[in-house]
Amino acid sequence: MKIAIASGKGGTGKTMVTASLSVSWGSRVVAVDLDVEEPNLHLFLKPDITGSRDALMEVPQADESKCNYCRECAEFCEYKAISVLGSVIMIFPEMCHGCGGCLALCPTGALTPTHRKLGDVSWGTSGQNRFLMGRLRVGEAMSPPLIHQVMTALKQPDISAGIADVLLDAPPGVSCPAISAVIDSDYVVLVTEPTPFGVFDLRLAHQAFTTLGKPMGVVVNRAGVGNDEVYGFCSQAGLPILAEIPYDRAIAEAYAAGEVIARISAPMTALFQRLAETIRQAAAPAKEARHA
Repeated sequence: MKIAIASGKGGTGKTMVTASLSVSWGSRVVAVDLDVEEPNLHLFLKPDITGSRDALMEVPQADESKCNYCRECAEFCEYKAISVLGSVIMIFPEMCHGCGGCLALCPTGALTPTHRKLGDVSWGTSGQNRFLMGRLRVGEAMSPPLIHQVMTALKQPDISAGIADVLLDAPPGVSCPAISAVIDSDYVVLVTEPTPFGVFDLRLAHQAFTTLGKPMGVVVNRAGVGNDEVYGFCSQAGLPILAEIPYDRAIAEAYAAGEVIARISAPMTALFQRLAETIRQAAAPAKEARHA
């Protein structure tokens, strides 16, 4: 099963929860960092990286000797990655979304495919688990295509062979990157905090992900601060509270030091073992229905 750990905003502890679940799952998992703009799951799991490759996206290039300047490509492109001005054709690779429509439409074969680098995909091992991550190239804005390539790499035998469960550390927020990361999951864990900002963004995340038809549950981090509004919203929305992580200085210090908090004390170990079992039980029916 695929479990997406997501949040409506950054800084709620989503990666902290993912790292702790990966060491508490009870069986081997693939831990996947899909927060490709700012990947940091590796800082906690400290994987041994065994392989990597460039992540490339197909973009067009023009041979003006074949172009009749019909403008079909420019009129088709919603993102204005191609402009035809008189007898000049201009291509802006950074604006291209890689749909390939212009290549298919060109009546003279003036457009042919080339590639630009989005970033890289890396994989390896962390203890008994497998690890996979994407990292966006500095200055690159197109994270969904890289997320898709990371998910494709997940199917490689040397990454997922013999492992049934996947933990997806999703990008924060509810925009295209987050949707791209969550859409293939069987269950979504929403990590929030009992603060006004936390509740506001939890509402947004719930609204966005509900459209995907995914079952969801909530982990409340820093429980004990703020107010009870998050609990009222979860009750109203029918969102189960899967676990509460207390507001504790020892947890903050361990997180700042790059430690996995499930390992810092017996209570934290027990908390994440219970959380893992709760998620497995909640996600199993959804997985069976999805793959029926």
